[in-house]
Order: sequence, then C-alpha cells, then structure tokens
Amino acid sequence: MTEDEKEVHRMLMTSIEEDAYVDVSEEIDHPPVAISMGEYSISTPNGNRTYPIPLGTYGNFSFIQAPPKSMKTFMLGLLSSVYLGGTTKFTGNMKGNQDGKMLIHFDTEQGRFHAQRVFQRPLRMTDFEAERYKTYGLRKFSHKTRRELIEYVLYENAGNVGYVIIDGIADLLCDVNNIVEANDLAQDLLRWTEETGCHIVTVIHSNFGSHKATGHLGSVLEKKAETQIRLERNDVNPHLITAKCMRSRNRGFEDFSFKVNDKGLPELELDLYDVMEGL
Repeated sequence: MTEDEKEVHRMLMTSIEEDAYVDVSEEIDHPPVAISMGEYSISTPNGNRTYPIPLGTYGNFSFIQAPPKSMKTFMLGLLSSVYLGGTTKFTGNMKGNQDGKMLIHFDTEQGRFHAQRVFQRPLRMTDFEAERYKTYGLRKFSHKTRRELIEYVLYENAGNVGYVIIDGIADLLCDVNNIVEANDLAQDLLRWTEETGCHIVTVIHSNFGSHKATGHLGSVLEKKAETQIRLERNDVNPHLITAKCMRSRNRGFEDFSFKVNDKGLPELELDLYDVMEGL
C-alpha cells in the first residue's frame, strides 16, 4: 500500500469511526414505535412511566414465520390496516403510529390479480386514502432485480417511508441455505432500516414439522431482527390463528389470535379466553 493509499484508508476509517461511535453519556430516547400491541408501566425515579409494547419500532426490522397457508397475508392485512388507520374496529388494542409516513408493500410471489386483492384489503378496513400507500408485485423479476428495486424505492422515498412489508424475504436471494447470501441480505435489512428510518416486516416459512424459520436465512434473521413473530393454528379453535412473540429486543407482546370474518377480512378475536373457558 502506497503512502497515498494509506492516507485515503486512514481518512475512510476515521469517518467510519466517527459514524460508529456511541457516546455512553448521551441521553438517547427510545426508538419511536411504528406499531404497538398494548402497554406496560415501570417505576422510575420520576414516577410511573407507561410505554407502548412494540411490534416494531422505526429503524429496525421484524419477521413473521409460519407454515404455508397459515394466513400470513391476513396478518399483514391487520398490520397494514392499523398502520394506515391508527386504530380500527378490527384490531383491538393494536395501534399504529404513521405520523404522515408511507406504507410500502412488496409481494414477491403472487400474480397481479391476487396481489391486488391483498393490497386492497387494508383499504377496505380503514377510511384511508391510498396516496401514502405504495404497492408492488415483484413476481416476474429475478431475485437480484427484486432486491435492487426495493432498495431503489426505499431510498427514493427516504424521509417519507415509515412501514415496509416484504412478502416474502426468501425470494430476494437464490438459496436460503447459502451462508454468504443470507448474511448479505440480513445486512441489507439492517442498513435499509437504519439509513431510511423505516420499519421493515418480512415473511418467511417455517421448516416442515419445526418451529425454526427456513434455512440459514431463517437462522440469521432470528439473530438480527428486533421482533420474531410466529403464527400457528389455535389449539382450541382451528378457525383462529395465534400470533406469538418468539423473541424481541423490547418487552414481548402477549399472544393474540385473529380470524377471517364473513367479509373476508382479518380481525382480532377479542373473546379468545371466554371461548376457551367454554370448551
């Protein structure tokens, strides 16, 4: 390495060091919550403080895992509707904090007809107009192009993008068991969320007969995600899907269940425990 190259490298490392430094004396606020599920209180020297229990905060990513045909898109409909509407009659004590930001939804596997039906569902559940709601069907593109397009859309809307859905994450790489590919994709999620300030929620299948998310990709998502949510058929009522918080960097939310009503829309089952006691 020449002296000039050493100086360029030193300047680069100095810049990265400054960007990476965390001052332990700085007062850093809790990350703002994109979607919450209930509240909790703690005692502080200044009295009791109440905080929302996050399903996801801005600047982080989470993922939903479930076996095939476990109503993952309906779960996404719940999240989308509450983010767009703040609160809805379908979502109980789940709350969204949109703050004027955009919801962007990418679907990687459905054709335009079925993808549009999914995209329209949250609009049917709220009175929200679609000007801050962008939807994309990526089925026909290669995994490389899908990833490039997602990055392009996020950075074109940086500062305005709030909540991002990627359904599903495995279609952004060639092999879910490739260690390098999986780690690179997880790093992209970390970079996208930190640099644009959005929250990304993505979807991945569970391994057959297991609670583990698919492949090395699933393993690395478990390590890097803010929140890991698992969906499964309710043991008492098979018409219900139960969402469980498997891991969280925050206080974990309590299990909740949802169903698809007679209008084909997802809604929380608020009387779950009464139903269980009656059986």
